[in-house]
Amino acid sequence: MRSTSSKNRTRRAARTAAAVLAGALALSLTACGGDDTDSGNEQSGNGQETGDTVTLPKLNGESLEVAAVWTGAEQANFKKVLAEFEKRTGAKVTFVPAQDPIINFLGSKVAGGQPPDIAMLPQPGAIKQAVDKKWAKPLGADVIKELQENYSQGWQDIGKVDDKQYGVYYKAANKSLIWYNAQVFENAGAGEPKTWDELLTTAQTVYDSGVTPFSVAGAEGWTLTDWFENVYLSQAGPEKYDQLAKHEIKWTDPSVKDALTTLAQVWGKKDYIAGGATGALQTDFPESVTQTFTGGDQPKAGMVYEGDFAQVNITQAKAEVGTDAKVFPFPAVGDTAPVVSGGDAAVILQDSKAAQALATWLASPDAATIQAKLGGYLSPNKNVANSAYPNEVQQKIAKALIDSGDDFRFDMSDQAPQAFGGTPGKGEWKILQDFLKNPSDIAGTQRKLEADAAAAYGN
Repeated sequence: MRSTSSKNRTRRAARTAAAVLAGALALSLTACGGDDTDSGNEQSGNGQETGDTVTLPKLNGESLEVAAVWTGAEQANFKKVLAEFEKRTGAKVTFVPAQDPIINFLGSKVAGGQPPDIAMLPQPGAIKQAVDKKWAKPLGADVIKELQENYSQGWQDIGKVDDKQYGVYYKAANKSLIWYNAQVFENAGAGEPKTWDELLTTAQTVYDSGVTPFSVAGAEGWTLTDWFENVYLSQAGPEKYDQLAKHEIKWTDPSVKDALTTLAQVWGKKDYIAGGATGALQTDFPESVTQTFTGGDQPKAGMVYEGDFAQVNITQAKAEVGTDAKVFPFPAVGDTAPVVSGGDAAVILQDSKAAQALATWLASPDAATIQAKLGGYLSPNKNVANSAYPNEVQQKIAKALIDSGDDFRFDMSDQAPQAFGGTPGKGEWKILQDFLKNPSDIAGTQRKLEADAAAAYGN
């Protein structure tokens, strides 16, 4: 990460963000119908009404393509944001479904002479690759004006390469959450853990009640990197996290051994994971969520780790967020609980008046408010009204992200070259899948991680 991952960021800052998150979430674990001081307040963070806050040009006859890896409800909701842009400008926007790794997908499009106008890139490392390959085009003055008005400096900086703005972080994620089946916890007499040791105790309590504690989406390596990053950030601390993210320390460092050893306390107990390691490696992310909130009193698991975006899948399971599905912050492994974020940035690949206008739109509170109201989405835009989010849980998660300002850490694997941190079947994704299968091989896992990291980083 750029400035938000610099070494001068202190443990105190990380503790502040963790406290904000923990405090906000502690208030969110009531039914959605509870009182909320932000409810009904249609004002944005700076006191302005949301609505037509951005000026866009008329673009009748113009056509644009936007590529992203989003599918299902996430894609459908984003298309509604694009439809409003079409309504306001007269342009026609086509959504182009992309595949992971999106850099490879874009490479084939560029080679064929038909790159999309804008790509939604899920990693800062991918933005840098797009710049290095001379695909990405700098953002214009109108976009930068929107960013400066609506985003903290940290969210602006992670969209920069060599101090030039290329990315608009349209979508964020709070990746330090564990969702749980409220009925399972009530039946088991389980409480919400605040530390890793308490999490293990809670897991045993759930297991003793007859329900497997965890659902793990092992078929998708990115979920496993998120598990690791939360453990590592809390246990090793933010300075080490920054160093490992930049490959300034090796993956054979003792701090990595400690984090893998901690992870093995869950991953190494096959009875703690729905379907065991074999089953987990065949479970994709949507299924990992839905199987936690279906099955009545006997779901396949009592808890599932992942970000705020899991709400989309919880809703698809016909469970109610805040009542059937509740959430607690990822427990502290070390001195403080972790605050890990991710996000997707709009990057222009074909520069034009229309492309710059669409980037400006995506940087505005107007665009983000549309998707916020639909659920399963979190914006780093500080001028989106908190009341735009559809339930109290989501409102508290959003408020925690905005209140943390620059005091967060961006997803480590998303900062890495995509060959290491963002490619299915390769690098960190594949190695952690192998570790899930065999959590006893900590030293071997470290060696493989270091070999692949060194090759990807070039050092």
